[in-house]
Amino acid sequence: MQQEKITAIFDQQAATYDEKWGRLAPINGALHLLTGSVLSGLPTSARILCVGAGTGAEILYLARKFPDWQFTAVEPSAAMLEVFRCRAEEAGIASRCVFHCGYLDSLPQDGSFDAATSFLVSQFILDRTDRAGFFHGIADRLRPEGILVSSDLAGDISGTGDRPGLLEVWLKVMRGSGTIVDPGEIQQMREAYTRDVAVLLPREVGEIIALGGFDSPLLFFQAGMIHAWHAKRSHGQTDS
Repeated sequence: MQQEKITAIFDQQAATYDEKWGRLAPINGALHLLTGSVLSGLPTSARILCVGAGTGAEILYLARKFPDWQFTAVEPSAAMLEVFRCRAEEAGIASRCVFHCGYLDSLPQDGSFDAATSFLVSQFILDRTDRAGFFHGIADRLRPEGILVSSDLAGDISGTGDRPGLLEVWLKVMRGSGTIVDPGEIQQMREAYTRDVAVLLPREVGEIIALGGFDSPLLFFQAGMIHAWHAKRSHGQTDS
């Protein structure tokens, strides 16, 4: 799916995004909890890059847990970023945030971040070489051995015989939680996941992250189709 189309979709969803996907709060809460643990060894005044920050859910969590951390939110959807800005002001953390409306390639490659998060972003990059390049762009902005935490939709969605694929199980989660109830929207999601989203096997996503300049990505979280990895910037990674 083209970047402009994805951005337009998120612009349209911004006002209701948190209400709709908040119904999956147990999954998101578990991912945030584990992410905080993975990053807990960072310096007290760590700088965190959040790529595809959306409405800032992981930043709000991490900012509460680590009160001296600074955050740079990179988000191409101006509407989504504005929702996050309002949430950050309400939470009293706006002074600790940089709000960058745009894509990662418009952010300077200064190699000054201690860690980066990228939640449900790289899955929209269908070409594997381009997807590895996306992670390389993150690595370029991290300090030596900086940590990446990345989540994406992944898994075997093909199914075999009478056993449904993981996608069908995930769609049941969407229906059961009330996140999506309209049958037409369920069908649209099924088609989108097989056409517009690069849903790969977890090992394949890990390989792409490694190609992007990270050492031995570790799969540390799975809930349904959402998988998450963490990895350190490779010793051999050189800034572009």
